[in-house]
Amino acid sequence: MDMISKLPPGIIETILCLLPIQEAARTSILSKEWRYHWIKIPKLVFDEDTFEEVSANGVEVSGWEPTFEAPNQRKKLTKRCRCFYAIFQVLLMHEGPIHEFTLSIDTDDSCVEIDQIIFHLSRKNTVKKLTLEFLWDYRLPKSLFSLHQLTDLYLIRCDVYYEPTFNGFSSLTSLWLEAVMTSKETLMHLLSNCPLLDTLSFAQGGVPRKLPTALIHLKYLCIESVSFIHIHGLPILGLLIRSSPNLEKLKIGILDDSFLKEAEKCYSLTVDDYSDIWLENLNELEIINMGRRMSGINVVKLILGKSPMLKKVKIFLDYYVTKDEELEITRSILYSSHASPMIKFDVKNRCNS
Repeated sequence: MDMISKLPPGIIETILCLLPIQEAARTSILSKEWRYHWIKIPKLVFDEDTFEEVSANGVEVSGWEPTFEAPNQRKKLTKRCRCFYAIFQVLLMHEGPIHEFTLSIDTDDSCVEIDQIIFHLSRKNTVKKLTLEFLWDYRLPKSLFSLHQLTDLYLIRCDVYYEPTFNGFSSLTSLWLEAVMTSKETLMHLLSNCPLLDTLSFAQGGVPRKLPTALIHLKYLCIESVSFIHIHGLPILGLLIRSSPNLEKLKIGILDDSFLKEAEKCYSLTVDDYSDIWLENLNELEIINMGRRMSGINVVKLILGKSPMLKKVKIFLDYYVTKDEELEITRSILYSSHASPMIKFDVKNRCNS
């Protein structure tokens, strides 16, 4: 016997989880003992680009594809069809729980296969970490809300609208939303019914105008591509910070909002505007795309003045910031009021980082 075959089943499972699913499946030809190892792995990753690379490299995947009498019939089988066929084959053969599931694929309105896959996962109801990444917006089925074991949910270019009967994800700790289309009611309902949520990320998506008190448990908040537009006199970012007093790490990606008149109102933003905010646990702050506009600089000053335990501040300046402006921005931030006496600053221009 070879050395790998003598390893404990748990280690073999870990090794197989590190392989692309196609490669893991091919280990079934090694020996009788290896024939069914791969169908028990708890982590499944399906990436359409990976399937394209496999085909381009001439690696046979015929074991996962339907057979055809003529070669030209196989050529007509699209990349997406091959991917879906492979997924269904794996799910059909899979034994045991699926703890992590990733699907990254091109989509259109006709992708009913996605609904079937999510429904299958909801029937198993063992998935803890789910990642869904689509090239085009796709409205997720209501069976998504039946995945009650979820601890980590990553949604990229999805449309999400909740069902009135949805009672929340009681085990969810991490929620990542990028370019997600949803309603204010859906997002509010979702955030209000995830009592263990401690990591939240918004990217290129809407932020609700009112936030639930459930955000008091957040330790990590990431807000990317956010414009500092006011809502009833308060910036969106200010509302998020106010709702998350126990943050330990905050990451902000600033959207250039110079073309918006509302942004001018942010110029007068001061620490006094948020006298009720005190980020006593914040120890790390990261700012991306910092420009020369006072809206972004004032937000940094606000956080510096409200974070007595802050230790590390990373600021990545936008490409258009000149050397003179970089020096001016750095000086403005360094000489502002700091609640913490032990901050280490790292200011970089993105052109040089």
